[in-house]
Amino acid sequence: MSNHDFSLLEHYPVVLVPGIQDSVAEHWQSCWQRRFPHWLRISQRDWQQPDLEGWMLAICRELEGQTPPVLLIGHSFGALSSWAFAQRYPQRVAGVVLVAPAEPQRFELEDEILPEPLSVPGLMFASRSDPLLNFSRAKYWSAAWNCPLIDVGDAGHINAQSGFGEWLHALDCIAEFVQHLPARK
Repeated sequence: MSNHDFSLLEHYPVVLVPGIQDSVAEHWQSCWQRRFPHWLRISQRDWQQPDLEGWMLAICRELEGQTPPVLLIGHSFGALSSWAFAQRYPQRVAGVVLVAPAEPQRFELEDEILPEPLSVPGLMFASRSDPLLNFSRAKYWSAAWNCPLIDVGDAGHINAQSGFGEWLHALDCIAEFVQHLPARK
């Protein structure tokens, strides 16, 4: 049973930012989009190519016609793209939720994804058994980005293959996070 009122998630437009290969129908991002059909989700020309600028352009396309600021919820490479977008356009972003961000060096992004505090409030979920980001590195990035870390335990890459479908606990945590964001003007 939910501890929080999910109506808090209506305070900002939400943009889901999947990682490489998009998210299958059983993935928590897809489940959440069905639960909240007005939430936006980026569409990508090439889901196989980890292109940071391309992912940020996809976020820009989704924001057309939206009143900023928005809440970005990114997974894996999409989390890195969400971080980079928030750093470049902080006035357009109320907050960022980073779920299982991939190690930036895996994509040669150490010059773009920096160990500096996020320009907006952030929340990070990480797994102790994520093949794309060692947990000690998750703690490093969480501290560097000044982004509270929620330890999901041994949860693989926090995706459908790891059994993360509806994932209501994360929605509870995000609702709590949104409650502490600055009031929308």
